[in-house]
Amino acid sequence: MNDLVVLRVFLGPDGGGGNLLGVVPDGTALPGRPERQERAARLGFSETVFIDDPVRGEVDIYTPSTRLPFAGHPLVGTSWLLRRDGHDPAVLRPPAGEVAAWREGEFDWIRGRAEWAAGRRTQRYDSVAEVDALPAPPPGEGWLYAWAWQDEAAGVVRARGFPRRSDGITEDEATGAAAVVLTAELGRPLDIRQGAGSQILTRHHPDGWIDVGGRVAEAPRATRR
Repeated sequence: MNDLVVLRVFLGPDGGGGNLLGVVPDGTALPGRPERQERAARLGFSETVFIDDPVRGEVDIYTPSTRLPFAGHPLVGTSWLLRRDGHDPAVLRPPAGEVAAWREGEFDWIRGRAEWAAGRRTQRYDSVAEVDALPAPPPGEGWLYAWAWQDEAAGVVRARGFPRRSDGITEDEATGAAAVVLTAELGRPLDIRQGAGSQILTRHHPDGWIDVGGRVAEAPRATRR
């Protein structure tokens, strides 16, 4: 089995966009957190996920600088990869808790909660043009999810994500965790167009659960680092 698979998660309708994700299929080869953090930092993707048990869906997620209890694009991507490799993960198990996972047509879905994505602040702008004009990153500190309605009646949102962690990730092309937070705040399903061409679909449940779905594909081998 390859020691690294690189995926593009949350592809747009035309196949563009997508946030690169590093996946280590055999996480047991790097059992220690310091070793995993060093590998994630060296790879430099916005997130790298280590699969510890493909049957049980046990996974561990890292940015270049920190370990995450929950993150959307790593879990959507991992769900796709496990299915491609012959598994059928009904549940993924990151540190945050049990995450339902399933496929509908060309979209892979996971279900999470906004409290699992604490620390991401959303900020609404008056127009798509204002969001597009933001520098990368905007001044300030802390995770910022900048958004504006592209078509409010249809639930279409234009968004950009800025981790502002000083770890080399200037802008996140597509982030499921921030999409979960925004969907919880707005209380409605969304069609989010983020970054240079990514698409994230969400659904809101009254009990606080949020569904996040997107298209996934394996990236060209040249994207390995």
